Amino acid sequence: MSKGTHEYIEDERNRNIIINVNGELLPRDQAVVSVFDAGFILGDGVWEGLRLHDGVVVFLQDHLRRLYQGAKSLDLDIGLSPSELTTRLLETLKANDMHDGVHIRLMVTRGVKITPYQDPRCTIPGSTIVIIAEYKEPSPRKIAGGIKLFTTHVRRGYPDVQDQKMNSHSKINCIQGCIQAAKAGADEALMLDPHGFVATCNSTHFFIVTQGEVWTSTGDFCLGGITRSKIIHLCEKNGIPIKQKNFSLFDVYGADECFVTGTFAGITPVNEVDGRIIGDGQQREVIKRLQDLYIELIHAEVNHE
Repeated sequence: MSKGTHEYIEDERNRNIIINVNGELLPRDQAVVSVFDAGFILGDGVWEGLRLHDGVVVFLQDHLRRLYQGAKSLDLDIGLSPSELTTRLLETLKANDMHDGVHIRLMVTRGVKITPYQDPRCTIPGSTIVIIAEYKEPSPRKIAGGIKLFTTHVRRGYPDVQDQKMNSHSKINCIQGCIQAAKAGADEALMLDPHGFVATCNSTHFFIVTQGEVWTSTGDFCLGGITRSKIIHLCEKNGIPIKQKNFSLFDVYGADECFVTGTFAGITPVNEVDGRIIGDGQQREVIKRLQDLYIELIHAEVNHE
């Protein structure tokens, strides 16, 4: 079964992983939360996806900074300091004897509700913290062969409706876009901002390459992506022209190269958008260079640790 952009290689070891639920290490089939949990009832929580490379959770401080900023925005008390949460994360990896090729889902919700109602005051004090670490390697088929995108009618909205900077559990607009893309036979949805300019994808960030320049959105209507920011920095550091700007589907369809970024797969080429083949379907000089630079950056992060 296709899993879109996040297609991965199945690994039997994941059947027996240990999951951390509020500090308790539990077998997969026993790792549960209450049906009264705010995350289940309301999608009231924040989360991060992280990668374990050669024993190091890369860019961990960047992810924790975003997690705690999101929690503060929601007036959600995580209940642990960043260092205490890091200890809990490392304990989970140790319990699974994990060292490399691991994707981690770190989730924090407001906790257990007194009754199924949205008001945060109707919550028993104490957040719910779940850490799931799985052996997950991105599909080589997608990394090498590229993906297809479909532009959804679902927009990335204004921050006074739902602030896209927040990595919250409430992802219905992204899910709606993803469903529409899947029905159209694509891997992921390309999402526009309220003005009709390209914003991002439903679960990754979007870039185009045109006449030697790399373009991405202004960032006004998308999550502050960790990998996105690393790619922007790599371009700036290595003399690759990079612009954060408004651009439309006109620019996308005429681009020389397109790619998406994310914590899980790093950089993934985009071959097709709305039935249009990008460039000649083969040229990926800038993508290949950025993929190499990103791998070097991860190695530097691992060696630094």
